[in-house]
Amino acid sequence: MCGIVGYIGSRTAYPILIKGLQRLEYRGYDSAGIALVDNGKAFIHKCRGKVRDLEQIVKGKNISGSIGIGHTRWATHGVPNDVNAHPHRSMNGKFVVVHNGIIENYSHIRTLLVEKGYKFESQTDTEVLANLIEDIYMSAQCDAESAIRTALQKVVGAYGLAIICTDEPEKLFGTRKGSPLVLGMGNGEYFLASDATPIVEYTDKMLYINDEELVVATPKGIRLTNIYEEVDKKIDVTTVDMKLDNIDKGSFPHYMLKEIHEQPNTIADTFRGRLLADQHQIFLGGISDVLPRLARARRIIIVACGTSYYAGLVGEYLIEEYARINVEVEYASEFRYRNPVITSEDVIIAISQSGETADTLAAIRMAKQKGALILGICNVVGSSIPRETDAGIYTHAGPEIGVASTKAFTAQTVVLTMMALLLGKKRGEISEELYNSLIEDLATVPATISRILADEEKVREIAERYKGATNALYLGRGVLYPVALEGALKLKEISYIHAEGYPAAEMKHGPIALIDNLMPVFVLATKDKYYEKVVNNIQEVKARQGQVIAVVTSGDTVIRKMADYVIEIPQVDEPFTPLLAVVPLQLFSYYVAVMRGCNVDQPRNLAKSVTVE
Repeated sequence: MCGIVGYIGSRTAYPILIKGLQRLEYRGYDSAGIALVDNGKAFIHKCRGKVRDLEQIVKGKNISGSIGIGHTRWATHGVPNDVNAHPHRSMNGKFVVVHNGIIENYSHIRTLLVEKGYKFESQTDTEVLANLIEDIYMSAQCDAESAIRTALQKVVGAYGLAIICTDEPEKLFGTRKGSPLVLGMGNGEYFLASDATPIVEYTDKMLYINDEELVVATPKGIRLTNIYEEVDKKIDVTTVDMKLDNIDKGSFPHYMLKEIHEQPNTIADTFRGRLLADQHQIFLGGISDVLPRLARARRIIIVACGTSYYAGLVGEYLIEEYARINVEVEYASEFRYRNPVITSEDVIIAISQSGETADTLAAIRMAKQKGALILGICNVVGSSIPRETDAGIYTHAGPEIGVASTKAFTAQTVVLTMMALLLGKKRGEISEELYNSLIEDLATVPATISRILADEEKVREIAERYKGATNALYLGRGVLYPVALEGALKLKEISYIHAEGYPAAEMKHGPIALIDNLMPVFVLATKDKYYEKVVNNIQEVKARQGQVIAVVTSGDTVIRKMADYVIEIPQVDEPFTPLLAVVPLQLFSYYVAVMRGCNVDQPRNLAKSVTVE
């Protein structure tokens, strides 16, 4: 959630900050602001609304200075307005702060500061933190670094912070706990950001800051310590392989559509070096050292949130089917709080596109304390989850800018599919012949998805028919039930149409009461072992005048006669149908949202990376 960008160096900071904030818009936000320091004085410009509104605000105002910080805010404490927007300045103007996260004990600290004479302009916890740092700085007569370190030892909660002290304008401070922060390293200049997206244009050398570390950047160099002591820490620089082309829309009108169309390439990238179809091998190097323990596991627990949770449900079906290991899939937000039974014989797989999801991070930390093996499936290199797990696999889907996840879902599903087949082979649960056949078929998936995308006009026509719907139902069975959930989520996220996903057999236990001649019902009805049962479900919907849109296997004639619309996908082995069936559902959600005039890439109230509870 939210976005941070900061700069210190010899260039004018303003253009870098504004462009950085634009690149961070995908994270979701309701206000934006920047602070620039020139001749020891901070100039703050901020407003409710978009970065383009901020650009209008600063016209004709002082935007000079070679050090500055910027922020896009997703409201937690205080309504979205100009006053609550970041940056926040301390009462005496000594410190300027931007903040991602939540300071849980801010109310207590605020009360103490009010007793000391501090006055507050905003309702935010961030202004409290700025004043706490200033109070320590002035009363202890210490330097800014010491004041920041002392203040952070007094706060409870999560934070990613960029801080400027007007008395020490040659320094840019950054620190984090539970909210991501990265420092880009240039030649005599440094870039601070929530992720690499806004700074990759300037450098590919990144320092990923760990929890409770404090970095101080000056044009002469950087210093890394932690908030408890001043001992210098080793600086581990990561070279990030991210190109500007990856974070531009290109010829597409929206990032979401671009990312849907990227899926053949992103799946192929996820395969690269791992799926060796000509050799009939799967090699997952990221978990090779722990594979024996993984294969011996009595139970696998997958923890995730949102779309990643649905990918985990697909993984549950496949791992149990092919590896015969008991799998449980848990919402990380529930798992972390319910005192689950975890032993050293369990394996926890954490799935997160960003690698920074707060609830998922908390869940794996809890499981690690109980001795479980912790694996991660993430997209963002250097993010927190890969750093805190015992082993894991990067999806290599590339930057996903659209808030509604598409290519990350299919990449995560591909990783889980390869893991299921590899474990099945290692445990002797599937034959050599079946293993080889499945590998060959899995290798064809990117080309097959390209064929589905080539027929997207049909999906657009269906979207035109149902763009005015107020409710929708998505039905699937077996491994396609999670796809029904994901299809419904996509429609809710970006078109604001209420939609629910259900196991098709559960329709009779409640949802059938909702069906009428206005409700579109999506039925995932490919040729598999559930086919005849799903045909019966379609008949039940039609008997109640429901509108059926069926996703079927190419050449299907039975359902074509029953459904109002059919969308054909090519025949593949059953475990790979989720990768195909989800694509037309993504396209349908996209086109409906566009036709309804919704902000497809930045849907209301949502954030790309949920770094608070």
